[in-house]
Amino acid sequence: MAAQGPATPSAMYKMISIPEAQEIVLSETQPLPSVSVGLADAVGSVLAENVQAPENVPPFPASIKDGYAVVTADGPGEYIVAFAAHAGHQQPRLQSGSVAYITTGAPVPEGADAVVQIENTEQLPDKQDGEKRIRIVKAASKAGEDIRAVGSDIQVGQTVLQAGDLLGAAEIGILATVGAATLKVHRTPVVAVLSTGDEVVEPTTQDLQPGQIRDANRAMLVAACKVAGAQVVDLGIARDTEGHVQACLEKAIDQPVDVLVTTGGVSMGERDLIKPLLERHGKVHFGKVKMKPGKPLTFATIELDSSSKRRMLVFGLPGNPVSSIVTFNLVVVPALHKMAGWQHPMPRRVHVRTSQDLKLDPERPEYHRATVHWRRPPKVSDSHVGGEFAAESTGGQISSRLLSMRSANTLLEFPAARGTIPKGSVVSALLIQDIAGMPASEHLTPTASPAHYEFERKFEGFSQD
Repeated sequence: MAAQGPATPSAMYKMISIPEAQEIVLSETQPLPSVSVGLADAVGSVLAENVQAPENVPPFPASIKDGYAVVTADGPGEYIVAFAAHAGHQQPRLQSGSVAYITTGAPVPEGADAVVQIENTEQLPDKQDGEKRIRIVKAASKAGEDIRAVGSDIQVGQTVLQAGDLLGAAEIGILATVGAATLKVHRTPVVAVLSTGDEVVEPTTQDLQPGQIRDANRAMLVAACKVAGAQVVDLGIARDTEGHVQACLEKAIDQPVDVLVTTGGVSMGERDLIKPLLERHGKVHFGKVKMKPGKPLTFATIELDSSSKRRMLVFGLPGNPVSSIVTFNLVVVPALHKMAGWQHPMPRRVHVRTSQDLKLDPERPEYHRATVHWRRPPKVSDSHVGGEFAAESTGGQISSRLLSMRSANTLLEFPAARGTIPKGSVVSALLIQDIAGMPASEHLTPTASPAHYEFERKFEGFSQD
C-alpha cells in the first residue's frame, strides 16, 4: 500500500452526477472469482457456470392424477383392478381388459397408455374372491391422457440454469431436481463497515454525555450490507485522529475485505480525515456528487497486492444518516451486486404517481424518500382490472431525519428545478426494497374471464395487436 502525493482539498473535487458516479464505480468493479458451495448454502448466490440435466425429468411415464391406469382402446365399462401402482415402486405389466389403481407421480405400468381420474369412475362391490372392481364412466379420450411423458418437464442435456442466474427458492428446487448438489457460484463480497467521529458512541450507551450521539449509521449499514447479500466485518468507531483512522484502514486491509464502507469524515471540516487518507494510499475517483442528500459521497480504490491484483473498493459515505443510506443504495449496492455476479446490478426503475404536491430543489437533483403501493386508478369501477403504483412521501426530507427512511421502498428521482411537482404527476422512482413488503393496498379485483379482460382492453383503448 504505497503512499501517494499530497491530498486534494475537498473543495477541489469536481462535482459529478449520480449516473456518472455509478458508471465510474461499476467500471472499477469486477465479479468475484467462483467458489464451490453445497446446495443448502447456495440461495442468494449467482451461478458462475451453466447447469445441465443429466437425465430426463420425469425419467419414466408418470401419472398426473390419482385414478386408474388403462388401455385406451378398452373404453368405458366394468373392470377388475389388477394391482395398485404406487409412487416409488416398480409395476408389473397391465393386460388389456383390466385396470390398475395408480397414485399421482407413480410410474405408469407397461401396457397402459392413459390414466382415468377417480372422479370419472365408480367403485363397485368386490367379487366373492376379494377382487376389486370399478366402472369407468368417462373413458380416456386419447392415449397419453393424464400422463407426464418421459422428459416432458426437463430433457436430458437441457440447460436448466445459466451462469449469471440469481438463485432463489425455485432455482434451488430445480437444482435439486437435476441432482446438482455442488455448485460453482460467485464468491460473496466481504464488506468492512467503519463509523468515524469523536461524538459517536455505541448504541448500547444509556447515558449520553453532552455532544454525544448513538451510532445509528454503522448498525444501519451493517444491516443493509447483509440485505444486499454481503458478509460483514464490523470495524467499530474511529476517533477523529489521523492515527486512529489509519489503524482502522490497516485493519480492514489485514482482514482481508473486498469493500470498506466508512461513514462520516468526508466533508470539508478540519477533522474530515477520510479523503486525505485515501488520497495518500490509493486513488480517489470522485469526492463530490451533485445530489440531495449525499453531496460529499467519495469513492476510491486501493491496490493491495500487485502480484495477485488484489484491490479494495472504498466508499466514504456522508455522516448524516439519511445521506448515508441513500448513497449506499444508489452506489454501493450496485457494486456489491456486480461483485456477486449479478448481470444487471443497477436499481430497478419504475414509474409512479405522486399522492401530494412535492417541492423541488433548484440546485441539486433530489432522491426523495417515498413509500410505493399498488392501487386502483381514481374514478374507475370496482370491477376494473389493472392499477398503478402510487407514491406517498415519507415526510420531512432533511438528511439527519432517519424517520424519512422508515417504510421507504423507493427513491423518487426529481430534477434540479424551481417549483413543485403537482399531486398526480407521474415520476420515475428507484426501488430500494422488495416491493412484496409494500403496504397492503385496497382490494383489487383478480383477473376474471377472458371475455371480461377483453372488455377491459377495449375500455382502455388498447389495440388487438
